[in-house]
Amino acid sequence: MSTPFYVSPQQAMADRAEYARKGIARGRSVVVLQYTDGVVFVAENPSRALHKVSEIYDRIAFAAVGKYNEFENLRIGGVRYADLRGYTYDREDVTARGLANVYAQTLGTIFSSAAEKPYEVELIVAEVGSAPEEDQIYRLPHDGSIVDEHGSVAVGGNADQISSYLDQRHRDGMTLSEALKLAVESLSRDNNGGERRLTAEQLEVATLDRTRPQQRKFKRILGRQLSRLLEESGPAGAEEPAADADAGAGESGATAEDAGGKGTKGGATDKDVKNVKGKDGPDGEPLL
Repeated sequence: MSTPFYVSPQQAMADRAEYARKGIARGRSVVVLQYTDGVVFVAENPSRALHKVSEIYDRIAFAAVGKYNEFENLRIGGVRYADLRGYTYDREDVTARGLANVYAQTLGTIFSSAAEKPYEVELIVAEVGSAPEEDQIYRLPHDGSIVDEHGSVAVGGNADQISSYLDQRHRDGMTLSEALKLAVESLSRDNNGGERRLTAEQLEVATLDRTRPQQRKFKRILGRQLSRLLEESGPAGAEEPAADADAGAGESGATAEDAGGKGTKGGATDKDVKNVKGKDGPDGEPLL
């Protein structure tokens, strides 16, 4: 009888962490910035069907990089948790801190389990408060740890270089156009120090706007509004003749898209997945 090959627990965990980090690094970056009226999410994402930034609840939004099918499962689970807690107790009891704890437990369990591979995802959960000092931003790496961020944060791709660029230039009290300009500038920088041109068609932008009169603060910035903001912020933008769109209507915590319902809103079709102009993982799953 042969002796099974022994790998120390430390080496096994290091190998799993390296595997997850490499998968996350292949995804396109997401930048989250605080500005005077809330929190803005800017992601490099050419797909209009596969979202990297989504609404979770009234004041809470979610952003992710990595393998799409994995972070989409986490997003749907977060929506269900928020809806159930808000219905059972009160809408004010649904917080970004509570949601981040749920995600941390899930990611930590998966990462430490030898029966399955670690998730190749990195998450950001943000909540907008009634004042800038009450905003909350949490970053959750693949191993389930929680990092409390302030001001700005970047995940995926060359996140270290982008974070360093943001730390040097982000300041309190920025307007939306100033924050968007800084986010696009940081995403445009490549590993060699050069700059690329990112157009409105290559960006996914959303905000948690504390000044919105309705209970739900999440709003996608699309079409002419995004083009106008990019033009105001500098030469990095380009015109995109499309209609403005909002996150949705109604006071429920989850939209049809969040619940994963029927039709094209409920999820991505095979055609949508094939049309993503991004890098794919080893098993063909799109990395966003």
